[in-house]
Amino acid sequence: MWTLCLLCLLSVQSVVWAEPHLLPLSEEMVNYINKANTTWKAGHNFQNVDYSYVKALCGTYMDGPTLPVLEEYAEDIKLPENFDAREQWPNCPTIKEIRDQGSCGSCWAFGAVEAISDRVCIHSNSNVSIEISAQDLLSCCHICGFGCHGGYPAAAWYYWRKRGLVTGGLYDSNIGCQPYTIPPCEHHVSGSRPQCKSLEHTPHCKSQCEAEYKNSYKADKHYGMSAYHVRSKAQAIMAEIYKNGPVEGAFTVFGDFLLYKTGVYQHVHGFPVGGHAIKILGWGTENGTSYWLCANSWNTDWGDNGFFKILRGKNHCGIESQIYAGIPKN
Repeated sequence: MWTLCLLCLLSVQSVVWAEPHLLPLSEEMVNYINKANTTWKAGHNFQNVDYSYVKALCGTYMDGPTLPVLEEYAEDIKLPENFDAREQWPNCPTIKEIRDQGSCGSCWAFGAVEAISDRVCIHSNSNVSIEISAQDLLSCCHICGFGCHGGYPAAAWYYWRKRGLVTGGLYDSNIGCQPYTIPPCEHHVSGSRPQCKSLEHTPHCKSQCEAEYKNSYKADKHYGMSAYHVRSKAQAIMAEIYKNGPVEGAFTVFGDFLLYKTGVYQHVHGFPVGGHAIKILGWGTENGTSYWLCANSWNTDWGDNGFFKILRGKNHCGIESQIYAGIPKN
């Protein structure tokens, strides 16, 4: 049975900086991380940002409902040392896309619809290229959690299989049945977008498309044939991506992750902020360090043009324990 539960409290490690009202994203912390000579470099992504706001963006509950485990074994599959879904399926444009969840803790929904969009294209041999609507999932999946206040990735994939999801592009794109209605904003640095403020309310669920869209809401639904939890083994996750396309992953975000710019992220310093869901689209090795290649949903100003790498094979920050995927219906 799909039941909702409260997010377990994370134990806060002993750190130099105590949990403040404003995140400690100063030059001091950037220099501290970079002087540690680890596998990644820090920079300024968030500045003068209230801790409660960033915590709200990390809207993934790391416990709760789950899905059946995919019982396929990958030990006999010969996998490449480096793999990038953008290169493997170049005719599927959504794989390259970085979305913006805006001032909403909807990462759980974004990680799901991004991977689902990619898989629809991949499993149609690039004949069907659509953007699955984050708006539809965020606003209408009541078993998924609390909308902009957080949700469960596993429930998102279950909902896609049972109830289906319509199409919908980015904010103000007029693409698909239900484009995203929460505007993009500058989470991090000064830029062309308005500055992010307080958390938005979850949009109301609507069982209709935009007036100018050609399909009805019911006719526009796309369904999953299956939805499952991938075993928490690096080889199994790699095989799943290699065979079927990007997956959704979730992990615990620490304060230093917010400062990521380049390299392979490993937790160096800072307190836990919350659970965060992303899309994993590949893997590789950089300067001898194995990594997962991931797409974030904090727009292209964050990190490496919206992408990041994180340590692979060590279940770092729980990244390999929360992997969800599914196969689209034809």
